[in-house]
Amino acid sequence: MLRSLFSGISGLRAHQTMLDVTGNNIANVNTTGFKASQIQFKDTLSQVLTNAGGAQGGVGGTNPAQVGLGVQVAGITTNFQQGAAQVTNRSTDMMISGDGFFVVSKNGQDFFTRSGAFDFDANGNLVTGEGALVQGWAAVNGVVDPNGPLTDLRLPVTALNPAQATTTVTFDGNLPSDAALGTVLNRDVEVFDNLGNSQTISLTFAKTATGWDMTPSGGGATQPVTFDAAGVMTGTTSVAIGGVTVDLSTVTGFAKLSTVEVATKDGQAAGSLQSFTINPDGTIIGAFSNGMKSAVGRIALSTFANPVGLEKAGGSLYTTSVNSGDPQIGTAGAGGRGALVGGALEMSNVDLSSEFTNLIIAQRGFQANSRVITTSDELLQELVNLKR
Repeated sequence: MLRSLFSGISGLRAHQTMLDVTGNNIANVNTTGFKASQIQFKDTLSQVLTNAGGAQGGVGGTNPAQVGLGVQVAGITTNFQQGAAQVTNRSTDMMISGDGFFVVSKNGQDFFTRSGAFDFDANGNLVTGEGALVQGWAAVNGVVDPNGPLTDLRLPVTALNPAQATTTVTFDGNLPSDAALGTVLNRDVEVFDNLGNSQTISLTFAKTATGWDMTPSGGGATQPVTFDAAGVMTGTTSVAIGGVTVDLSTVTGFAKLSTVEVATKDGQAAGSLQSFTINPDGTIIGAFSNGMKSAVGRIALSTFANPVGLEKAGGSLYTTSVNSGDPQIGTAGAGGRGALVGGALEMSNVDLSSEFTNLIIAQRGFQANSRVITTSDELLQELVNLKR
């Protein structure tokens, strides 16, 4: 049989595979986080008709004469070029800007994905569309340890931000030195006990000939508040009211300005989780009803020495292979991992113009190889017709 017949068959098979790869790319043009594949061909073994000969005895060398036996697929590689961003404004949608993969767990096995279309299930678990559990680190008392083991990320909808007792209140501003004698200024501040119960303490400032008298609520002793010629407070700079230290050291005594107010204070009531946001480093920040914000978890990312070596597992998931290397798990923005963008998804990186061009190339390659088979068949027909 003619060698060209089998070469043409191998060409049909190879270009059919190219058509399959291109068709799959086009089918996933709108798949979130999809990475297009590319095919490479290589020639098969070549049959040697004449071996090479070296130059000797006044005769020059000769080159080998070889006939190729066709083509085969050398490999199908995945193009991990960054896809465009699609803004969704959904708080659970995330996009990796740069290298890296989300780590998810399904039936106890770890998978990796570029698709950040997540949501919360009935138990508060952060999951993919197929129910795979997103992995990361849970916060303990608002602190995340990225060196600990990975766990299923969960938004604790019943989480509480604990109450804290008020211990320090700091006043700032100015008490007017030119105020009329007997002028009274009242300042109230809300404080909390260990259980989050609130109460109001008051400070009454009364103008005297030498400065001001400060009287705390609850029958506390009156304290003189005096200033030097430069308006800097002298003498008593703080007072204790029911276990709360009121700091007045930064209050000044210039003329015409009556701006003394509470600058800072600690303590808070207990608060329930109201909403959350995601930082570029993957930290999930919960906003509580008491106005406080605290970390509730952090999303993990993974990189690989050879991401092209990952195996596609369906559902926009990848698994490790012997040629991908072990996953290097860490936080976003560190160790070569990209940053996270909340409220956006990574679109497919399929380039339709290139794919349609590949369709034409595959089609013409298939047609050309089919022509080789047809021509070879015609030659065989002529050979058979030699004997009539």
